[in-house]
Amino acid sequence: MIAEHHHVDAVQHEALRDIPAIARQIRDRVRESERLIILTHANPDADAVSSALGMAAICATIGVEPWMVTSGDASLPANLEFIPNAHRVTVLDPALIATADLIIFVDCSDEKRLGPLHASHGEDLERARNTINIDHHVTNTRFGALNLVVPSAAATAEIITEMFEALSIGVDRDCATTLLAGIYGDTLGLRTPSTTPATMRAAATLVEQGADLDVIVDQLFRLKPYSSVQLWAAALQQTKWTGPLIWTQIDQEMLDRAGATRAEAEGLVNFLAGTIGARASALLYLEPWGWRVSMRTLADDVDVARILSRFNGGGHPRAAGARLDPGDASRDEFLTAVAKALTVDDVSAPAINGNSDGYRS
Repeated sequence: MIAEHHHVDAVQHEALRDIPAIARQIRDRVRESERLIILTHANPDADAVSSALGMAAICATIGVEPWMVTSGDASLPANLEFIPNAHRVTVLDPALIATADLIIFVDCSDEKRLGPLHASHGEDLERARNTINIDHHVTNTRFGALNLVVPSAAATAEIITEMFEALSIGVDRDCATTLLAGIYGDTLGLRTPSTTPATMRAAATLVEQGADLDVIVDQLFRLKPYSSVQLWAAALQQTKWTGPLIWTQIDQEMLDRAGATRAEAEGLVNFLAGTIGARASALLYLEPWGWRVSMRTLADDVDVARILSRFNGGGHPRAAGARLDPGDASRDEFLTAVAKALTVDDVSAPAINGNSDGYRS
């Protein structure tokens, strides 16, 4: 399994602000590759798409053209189509996995975040092979043969930006827009606690290199279709409290009535987190296989990644996710356990019928 490769490289630093040396190792492995795949997580967000495209641009300068893939639906969320070259991010033909001589995972804290692709082709993905894992999640399992994991980075796109500098690769206007979109997406426009001086310096450099900041802000934060307004209205009407947890859910019937996609609910959980009196917020998506959960908090003393680790989920202290088994009983058990954890620091609570496939942060 991929997780067995922790020993393959001596370069498994925890303090991975030492990016240049690992970036050069990644460059060397890409040069040796003939069949390269870049994978990102299911339900891709701005950081996932931008990181994949940024890594592809680095590979292209090395002379290797990768297949671009996601593991979720073929179509990206409409608000991400503005990202330059977003059309290159497609659904992978699973048959290609067995023939790849290098797989680069970006923005995946563990291989299960590939969601349906991992569920159907886990053996191919986890067999011994040349793998690279580039990510910023604190819960990353270091599952790659070579890992570039920087928990202090606010976004994987920030790490990719630093790789360009470390490898002395120029960034054109399109690539600058792509990378800045990833940083802005994961920091809500440089507004989250994960935003550091290094994040802001990276963003400033990308703006200097021609990134279209107005388009990024418009597409990620300002503009929305009327279907999104209808979906949010329906979801907000059924918002509930379970102890100090404020939450709501979205199902297919709500999506159909609004004429919306699941991606149009993104941002709602952040909106709920700002409710006075809430220790955390949760948005539960009813999927054919069960519940997909996103959690957020603004409280300094709440770690939603730690809470969701009890459900085999993960992410960041302020933003994390998990998957739950189907059924109202599974949902209600989850809500009760989370409310208890928010009320008292109940770190001994056991894991409860969940898995981390496809969580988002």
